[in-house]
Amino acid sequence: MRTTTLGRTGIKVSRMALGTMMLGSWGQRDHAEAERLIHDALDAGVNLIDTADMYSDGESERIVGKALRERRDEVVVATKVHFPMGDGPNRRGNSRMWIRRAVEESLCRLGTDRIDLYQIHRPDPDTDLDETLSVLTDLVREGKVMAIGSSDFPAEQLVESRWVADRRGHTPFHTEQPPYSIFMRGVERAVLPTAQRHGVGVLTWSPLASGWLTGRYRGDAPLELNDFRSNLIPHKFDLTLPGNVRKHQVIEGLIELAAEAGIPLTRLALAFVLNHPAVDSVIIGPRTREQLADLLAADTVELDEAVLDRIDELVPPGTDLNPSDADYTPPSLADASLRRRRP
Repeated sequence: MRTTTLGRTGIKVSRMALGTMMLGSWGQRDHAEAERLIHDALDAGVNLIDTADMYSDGESERIVGKALRERRDEVVVATKVHFPMGDGPNRRGNSRMWIRRAVEESLCRLGTDRIDLYQIHRPDPDTDLDETLSVLTDLVREGKVMAIGSSDFPAEQLVESRWVADRRGHTPFHTEQPPYSIFMRGVERAVLPTAQRHGVGVLTWSPLASGWLTGRYRGDAPLELNDFRSNLIPHKFDLTLPGNVRKHQVIEGLIELAAEAGIPLTRLALAFVLNHPAVDSVIIGPRTREQLADLLAADTVELDEAVLDRIDELVPPGTDLNPSDADYTPPSLADASLRRRRP
């Protein structure tokens, strides 16, 4: 497995990272099999494991912690904070109050004394960035966190966060984790160039566009979705949305292109993301060991200019086929009162 430096942290990470969202009640419920999958990834050279406190309500972190009990120092462990972890109004968000509690709970579930990369899972319009960066800086100075990052932050908030860190003497975000795939190329417009310009490491997620780029959803057959896709991300498969209809159309061209290139569609999709110069590591989220083996093979795939040009023809650079796929919508768009003058 090839490695690279994560932004300017000096931390060496594998070009492919193991995402564990599907380990636990959301996907692989067999803990022993989930642990075997993690060990398979480590044995193949993966040294970055990404999880989050909210994945299966903490179950994913517990699985990761148990699997790494004897191999902790081999691995860069990344987790996240932001989404609700209980019913209390202060058990969520990006406040000092919650982050202080959340990091201790994640450390306990992971069974470790440190988190190598602690990421803010989404922006929080109710919390000043100064407040968030302040507590993260304290955690870095205390040695509980080695590096900090953001996820799904718009380019303007990445720039603002660096301005705040510079003016207030805080540790700046070392990384950003955006969604990026052939079907979601919107981050090419500003997020990826901004990260490059400021030396921010980039870990991308959903390179297979929630399964669309496996080629399993095609033709006129009804979409067969698991509980996770049906309950948590149904908008990514709703065929009443023009963007999802467009996915159906584009997937046929990509399957043909992959066949001409002599590689499976999954590897074409992963190699496309790895090809962007701003991307340090691509997070893959297999549910089974068989899926893991297929995805790891993409590490050796090189796409030539002709293939990349064909992809650009099918999905133009900077384009999100289905804008509804975005997992973060700025309040200025989501809240009508913020874009209308009051009488």
